[in-house]
Amino acid sequence: MFTEKSSNLMGTVIRCGVAHPQHEALLDEAFKRLRNYEHIFSANDPSSHLMQINRQAGRQAVNVPQDLFNLIKIGKRESLKAEGLLNIAIGPLIKLWHVGFKDAHQPSQDSINRTLPLVDPNSIILDEAQKTVFLKEKGMEIDLGALAKGYFADQIMAYFKSEQASAGFIDLGGNVLTFGKSPRETSDVWHIGIQNPALPRGNNAIVLKINDLSVVTSGIYERNLKLDGHIFHHIFDSKTGYPVVNDLASLTIISKQSLDGEIWTTQLFGKPAAAIITQVNKIDDIEAIVITKDNQMAASQNAMKNQLP
Repeated sequence: MFTEKSSNLMGTVIRCGVAHPQHEALLDEAFKRLRNYEHIFSANDPSSHLMQINRQAGRQAVNVPQDLFNLIKIGKRESLKAEGLLNIAIGPLIKLWHVGFKDAHQPSQDSINRTLPLVDPNSIILDEAQKTVFLKEKGMEIDLGALAKGYFADQIMAYFKSEQASAGFIDLGGNVLTFGKSPRETSDVWHIGIQNPALPRGNNAIVLKINDLSVVTSGIYERNLKLDGHIFHHIFDSKTGYPVVNDLASLTIISKQSLDGEIWTTQLFGKPAAAIITQVNKIDDIEAIVITKDNQMAASQNAMKNQLP
């Protein structure tokens, strides 16, 4: 039997479904794990394990749970790639602008200049043996918002599979992961909508038909700051201290693992739409769909082969 459940967690509505004789027990366990992940990984909960690292910046190393250490290790590795936009040390810049919150504002150039030295991922020191994380400079903060939901989705799906579920999905708001045959569609595939950035939430630009894949979308159309004719969104360039400037309204990555989708949507978002498609066409096992600010759409070679009419 297939059952769905939803809950408000991590600043969004998380939906989860599974096909299994003990479906209720599996869903209860899934949301228990998600609440635990939120407590460990949150950059907004003062009591989280991640915030313990941030509070001890410039003071001492902090021993952390294995899951958190693993994701910080992955995040640091990706943050050190020269051409990508991903930077898990970007916390001070996120808090300086606070886009998406009531106190969002454009900071002074002096404030930005003082903050930029604190967003260097080289200053994240990891001790594999002790499972500790140390931020070298006082004022540094790790923010895993660009990765965490993908990691959570993969872990929950691995749990469902370990319990021999026949199908399942998880939707963490802009991040959807599926496996098995959809019990809700006559064609057995999952129908995943890609939001039209120019229209209110719930209006799809396209609908994809997928199986055993992740669909992750990042966009500038929901969390932004409108000020004096300018629109500042929440995806930052840690070299300039400002939101990245290009022609993108949204970028969707289709991949097998949700964490890969999170990594690539962030790494590639700093590039123009055409450059993204060119690069993705050279990468195995991922596809991309871009929608530009003037509502034009482009896709990598096989991204929309299963698009609904």
